[in-house]
Order: sequence, then C-alpha cells, then structure tokens
Amino acid sequence: MTGQAAGGHEMDATSGLSPGTADAGGPEPLLELVAARAAYGPIEVLHGVDLKVEAGSVLALLGPNGGGKSTTMKVCAGLLPLTGGDLRFAGRRVNGISAQDAARLGVCSIPEGRGIFANLSVRENLWVATGTGARMEEMEEAAYSRFPILGKRRNQLAGSMSGGEQQMLALSRALGSNPAVLLLDELSMGLAPMIVTQMYDTVAQLVAEGLSILVAEQFARAVLPIADTAALMLHGRVVSVGRPDEIEEQLSSSYLGG
Repeated sequence: MTGQAAGGHEMDATSGLSPGTADAGGPEPLLELVAARAAYGPIEVLHGVDLKVEAGSVLALLGPNGGGKSTTMKVCAGLLPLTGGDLRFAGRRVNGISAQDAARLGVCSIPEGRGIFANLSVRENLWVATGTGARMEEMEEAAYSRFPILGKRRNQLAGSMSGGEQQMLALSRALGSNPAVLLLDELSMGLAPMIVTQMYDTVAQLVAEGLSILVAEQFARAVLPIADTAALMLHGRVVSVGRPDEIEEQLSSSYLGG
C-alpha cells in the first residue's frame, strides 16, 4: 500500500522510514509539515504550519489548549487529512496517507487519553499490538524490562491501573511496532509530577537509542529539559521555533504552566 500526495511522490508502506538526502546534501527530516492546513468541516484550525522532526531528536510542540497541537498530531499520524500544504515522511510527500500506512512506515502515535483498551488485561493489550507484526514474547520482554510494574500487573485489567501505569502500557504498545518516529500527545496529562519525570526520563532514553519524537505538551517545563528543539503554537500557527532555552523565555506561565 502507498501514501500519496497530489503531484507528490508515492511511499511504499512496507519500505520503512529512513532519512533521505536533501538537495543541500544533508539528511531530510524524518517527519515534516510544510505550510500545513487542516480543518474540521468548514472551520480551519491549522493555518500554514511548518515543523520538522530531525532523526534522533525531540521536538517539543508547546502551547495552550485549543492552540492546534492535537490537530497537528492527528495530521502527522494520518488521522486527519490536510486541506493544504504537505505532510512529508523522510522527504516524500504523503498527503492522504492512512493511519495504518503511517504506522507501517514507522510513525506511531500515543493520543491524548493514552489509547489503551481499559477492559483488557495488560497482556491482552500487548497482544493486540502484535497486529503490527511484533512477536508477543519480544513485546512482553521489552515492556516488563522497561517498566517492571507492568510485569506485576500483566493479568490486571488496564482500566484498573493508575494513570501512570496506563501511560507506561500505552508507550509499551507503541514501541512494539518498532517505530522510527513517536508522536506523544500530552504525555503528562493527569499524572503526578514524579511519574511525569519518570516518563520523560524514559523518552530521553528512547531518543538516545535512536528514536525521533514529536511531543505536544501544554506544561512546558515537563518536556523542555529533554527537547532538542521547541516550537510555540498559538491559534493554529507556529509562532516561534528555536532552542528550548530560547522558547522558554517566551512562555507565559499563566497559560503554559511554564
């Protein structure tokens, strides 16, 4: 299967995601939005967004609720089509790609609200994720070694676990598909500060292992310490992109929890 933009390149959904080579000789970003526009019905919510996720890096997308962060994540995951501009994976236009094909190419999403099956056990949640081709034994070994508490909870219903444990399970499910790019939407939502720190420590470890991550986060100070680049989004537009320390100076604690 392929994803294709009008007038763009096709990308084979079985080929995997690896950085191409830009005209200037450097590697292409693994994921890129170029003048991206998106809408819900007649209401446009993204107004020409430009973003780049470089290989092996963390891009923190910051901004208040309603600013367009979650919509941006849906576009990148293939859950919402663009109405203008381009979505590119490794330099290739993939406008109109489905979420399934995006996942096959290595772009995996953990949506706001965690996206687990509350009425299934931890093991059953991991088993469902083997539909991407992962082996159950390997998925369990990776999940329980990274988060030992999940091993102790393996037969427990996911919905009965704490918010932090559910987020650990959601992350383990996503990693089972061996993604190249991980999309994290409001990772800290509803979690105690200590658990938030633990989760972002894990994210930093994943990046050190070669993963690329786009994380949308309302609470800037949770993610800025591990980010390579930060972007500030307001009213459906990216108004500033730069080093985390540069963006932090622009944050208003009144609405970003900065």
